[in-house]
Amino acid sequence: MTAHVDTFARDHLPPPDQWPELVFDLPELQFPAELNCAHELLDRWVDEGHGDRLCVQGQGVRWTYADLQAQANRIGRVLVEDLGLVPGNRVLLRGPNSPMLAACWFGVVKAGGIAVGSMPLLRAKELVQIVHKAEISHALCDIRLADELALAGPQCPTLVHVLHFMTERDGGLEARAAGKPAQFDAVRTAADDTCLMAFTSGTTGAPKATLHFHRDVMAACACWPRHVLRPTADDVFIGSPPLAFTFGLGGLLLFPLSVGASTVLVERPAPDALPAAIARYRATTLVTSPTAYRAMAGQLATHDLSSLRQCVSAGEALPAATRQLWKDASGIEIIDGIGSTELLHIFISHDEAHARPGATGTVVPGYRACVLDDDGRPLPPGQVGRLAIKGPTGCRYLADDRQRQYVSGGWNLTGDAYLQTEDGYFVYQARTDDMIISGGYNIAGPEVEAALLLHPAVAECGVVGVPDDERGQVVKAFVVLRAGHAGDAAMAKALQDFTKQAIAPYKYPRAVEFRDALPRTETGKLQRFRLRSQG
Repeated sequence: MTAHVDTFARDHLPPPDQWPELVFDLPELQFPAELNCAHELLDRWVDEGHGDRLCVQGQGVRWTYADLQAQANRIGRVLVEDLGLVPGNRVLLRGPNSPMLAACWFGVVKAGGIAVGSMPLLRAKELVQIVHKAEISHALCDIRLADELALAGPQCPTLVHVLHFMTERDGGLEARAAGKPAQFDAVRTAADDTCLMAFTSGTTGAPKATLHFHRDVMAACACWPRHVLRPTADDVFIGSPPLAFTFGLGGLLLFPLSVGASTVLVERPAPDALPAAIARYRATTLVTSPTAYRAMAGQLATHDLSSLRQCVSAGEALPAATRQLWKDASGIEIIDGIGSTELLHIFISHDEAHARPGATGTVVPGYRACVLDDDGRPLPPGQVGRLAIKGPTGCRYLADDRQRQYVSGGWNLTGDAYLQTEDGYFVYQARTDDMIISGGYNIAGPEVEAALLLHPAVAECGVVGVPDDERGQVVKAFVVLRAGHAGDAAMAKALQDFTKQAIAPYKYPRAVEFRDALPRTETGKLQRFRLRSQG
């Protein structure tokens, strides 16, 4: 069964023998054959009489569930009636986080389309790659980001319909939507019809497209938020990850709506602006990256954050020093977690009561996890190997040979090196391609980073292995210093000596380079592959 008239996504799924084993062993993961996640997350609340509940806020916008539904319905009508969208067409979404971008997402999914998010900072060359890969036919684009998409247009023959929003122009999305009725029934999609394509964030240089079904979206809502975060309908979510990033889509849109809560979508959620936004909107749940928590910790005394009760970190490993810095400043224990674009969201985490410095957490209910050796055999506790995951979501790359690398023996191999403790906690070591082999020792770059971050002069750092004739590789640290500290030879030696005292001396950085900034993805992840190429 499929509602898709355009079967491109289904036709380009990996062969069934390359899929991971999917596990649906919780009662809440028993989904019907027919399912539209937009109906479940949005329409259901209005149908049940909760349409007047606050749903989404942004700059000058305060929408109830009924308001968001009406706007999404009108957008769905524009797509179908004016732009000829048929179920299964791919729709590129471009814009900073905003209520209007959220309405576009729901409009696309209600119409049976496939939402393809794109990071706001992407340039024409990168947009061309996405449009080609997904054979995108439609785009809804914030007019402030129109230039790069226009530059990409001549190289994108499949992209035949581009409509701009955040504009008062007669031909813009808002003007067209205003003339449409506010009623629009969600297409009766199959649970395993694709509803979104998410592109990986590019920490390894070559993004891949992952396919997620309607049931995947609902499964993500049923696992980590229900069993770990445990939000209520009175919570107000806020944060920094873009909706184009599955961490942001889940944490700032899907998860709050799954429990009838509200969300604040901030267009420019930089660390210097988020504390004021938390105070203004009386947010209760903060979702952002370890880098942002570290940057914000010193600003909290000047803002009223008494409404804040939960803080979530994901996207990259949370250093123990950052966890403690934030707790000292805010009094709140960060909820850490690891997820992936391939599995949609978080699969290993902990709640506030079970946080353990240096450990990511335990497996989220609904998922299974183990640590494997290079031959695919489970390793005993305490040994470092490849993190392997099974659950109700799993990797399905769009027409990509790398499917065989991510999925093996039914397991999703996340590319992370972990060890598991005797009592079931998973402790991050490094990305498997970030393990440094120096003089016969295996050294995890993030462990060295965590040690350096304990030094009061260090604002940020990235650690990689660089070639060395004598040792094979040596550990090199790229360091951003706090204001008032000089990046000279004396500081380099001080950091080396400090690291030797914090961790085993053989792990210290034999080379230190000072930088004004580190290369990061738009979602805040450190791009170590760029440091390696520059090292």
